[in-house]
Amino acid sequence: MVTTIRYLSHPQVDIDPAVPVPQWGLSTVGKSRVVALARSGWLGGTTQVVSSAERKAIETARPLAKVLNVVPEVRAAMHENDRSATGFLPPEEFQRVADRFFVEPGESVRGWERAVDAQQRIVREGEIVLARDRDGDVLFVGHGGVGTLLYCHLADLPIARAHDQPDGGGSYFSFEKTGRRILHGWWPMEQAPPAC
Repeated sequence: MVTTIRYLSHPQVDIDPAVPVPQWGLSTVGKSRVVALARSGWLGGTTQVVSSAERKAIETARPLAKVLNVVPEVRAAMHENDRSATGFLPPEEFQRVADRFFVEPGESVRGWERAVDAQQRIVREGEIVLARDRDGDVLFVGHGGVGTLLYCHLADLPIARAHDQPDGGGSYFSFEKTGRRILHGWWPMEQAPPAC
C-alpha cells in the first residue's frame, strides 16, 4: 500500500500592510475553502498534520486536523521564505522580487532568504518528520514559495517559478513516502486524488 505525503499551501489571506506577513490570517474565502476540504472526507487516511508556525498555515491546519482527530504539529522552521528584509511589498513589486528569488536562487534578493537556503530548510524539515516512519498518510501545511522549492527538489528539477502553484494558493502536490516519487504537481485543494 502506498503511503501518500501531501504538501498543501494555505489558501487566500487577508492582506494587511500594517501587520507582519507571518501574522496574516485567512480571508473569508480562504476559510471557506478549508472548511470544504475538511468536509470532503478524502484526507481520511491522514494520521499526521504538520504545519508551519505562521498564522495562515495554522488556520489551515487546525480544522483539517480536528476532523481527522489528530493533534496538529507546528514546526517553526517550515515557514515561508524569509522576506522580513523588505516587509510588505505592493503586489506588482512583490511579484517582480519573487521572480528574481527564483531566477537567482543563490543570491539574497533585496535581503530575502536565498532560495537555495530556504530549499535546504524545507527539505530538512520534511525529512525529519518522515524519518519517524509512522503509519498513515502525512499532510504538510505551509506556503507556496517553500512548497515550490520542495517540489523542485523532489522532482529533481532546477529551482524555477515555472513550477510554482497557481495564483491564490490553496493548492497541493503529492508524493510517495517510499522513494519520494512525485505523484502529481500542484492541484487545487478542492480536487480529490483520483483514487477517491
